[in-house]
Amino acid sequence: MTAPVCTSASAAAPSRRNRPQSGLRSGGGTPTYPSFASYVRARQPVLLRTARSLTANPCDAEDLLQTALAKTYVAWERIEDQRALDGYVRRALLNTRTSQWRKRKVDEFACEELPEPESAPGDGDPAERQALHDAMWRAVAKLPARQRAMVVLRYYEDLSEAQTAEVLGVSVGTVKSAVSRALGKLREDPELMLVR
Repeated sequence: MTAPVCTSASAAAPSRRNRPQSGLRSGGGTPTYPSFASYVRARQPVLLRTARSLTANPCDAEDLLQTALAKTYVAWERIEDQRALDGYVRRALLNTRTSQWRKRKVDEFACEELPEPESAPGDGDPAERQALHDAMWRAVAKLPARQRAMVVLRYYEDLSEAQTAEVLGVSVGTVKSAVSRALGKLREDPELMLVR
């Protein structure tokens, strides 16, 4: 856990007007805090639990609490009612977290693929690659259903011959011969010959 924010500086802060400096508030039973440091020492565990409920990462929660406490320290002299201190810090936690979320939403985009991957040298024209891809799918669609299933499982799903045989309930030899015939048909497909 990180050290409380500005605890040593708060000891030099001027005292509040018309406020008891220690012990309990008369008649209310609410504890008073003579300094910001005493407030942080007393309430940090509770406030840290609140921060942890706002973010999944414990380190982010500590940073969030530190930021909220820094905002509270700046406003320390303006907070007249000490019963409102926890509410003030919690509001600072929520506002800070919301600001972080909004900023991150604009600045960061998590995705599995880059939106526009750069083509490596020698990849050729993207339009030509797409034309070949489309021609290949049309040629595969012309194959008999059993051969098409075997080609898709072997080369698009990347299953081994044994796995393909198990999925289709046939022997490995059947898969080998059917895939061989299918590849022969694909090599002779006139549309693929034009694209190559």
